[in-house]
Amino acid sequence: MVELRGAVVVVTGASSGLGRRFAVDMANAGAVVTGMARREPLLRGLAEQMRQVSPDSATVTCDVSDTDRFTEALGEIERQRGRIDVLVNNAGIGEPRAESGRLSAVRTVMETNYFAAVAAMLAVLPGMLARGHGVIVNVSSDSGRAPSPREAAYSASKAALSAYTEALSFDVEDKGVHLHVLYPGWVPTAMGSDALDMGMPTPPKMVRRTEEQVSRLLLARMGGPRLDIDAAPIARLAPVARSLFPGPYRKGIRKASG
Repeated sequence: MVELRGAVVVVTGASSGLGRRFAVDMANAGAVVTGMARREPLLRGLAEQMRQVSPDSATVTCDVSDTDRFTEALGEIERQRGRIDVLVNNAGIGEPRAESGRLSAVRTVMETNYFAAVAAMLAVLPGMLARGHGVIVNVSSDSGRAPSPREAAYSASKAALSAYTEALSFDVEDKGVHLHVLYPGWVPTAMGSDALDMGMPTPPKMVRRTEEQVSRLLLARMGGPRLDIDAAPIARLAPVARSLFPGPYRKGIRKASG
């Protein structure tokens, strides 16, 4: 739905997992990609990989939770490249372990998973609106629309991100800018594996997806008319079940969460 050849793309959380897959696949499709993440050694390998097919692609080391530094970096990319056509807010962290239950831990999750994405949207939207085209993809989670035990801060951050994106989409969708919320299902990334280590049972096969599957879906759907991009569509039924059968739903969630 989006012509990626020659497009200027920014992907956050690009050092590993889904973000790295998105960055590589978009570079392979002909985009000029800037991958952003905290881990500079991993970004070096990504830059080398992308430049084999997209010589102008690059990486920037940045902690997106430092929103001032993050938005400055986005502004610099716009000045150097002339524009940002596609922004993928993929950077995120899971539920904290050592400080779980502390307000400071909740703030840390919200800063990375929610406020960073909002700051990035507000930074790139003026240029997109002025040009009359652009795509922003915010990577959310089914935990945001069907919260489960031991993920209070993470679930809240993703629910907020989804709600903000949907509300903002009404203001920009008739001006050539497409906003999307990507629900990738459960993917065996480092974050997904950490959740298993914290005691989460392995999700059922119907909601498990690979990095390649999610990336292929994203490239096919972004820029299209639908706000939500669901890698595991069956997960849409969870909020319906919660509304119609609240008692059995809660019992089922507790049982499934171990």
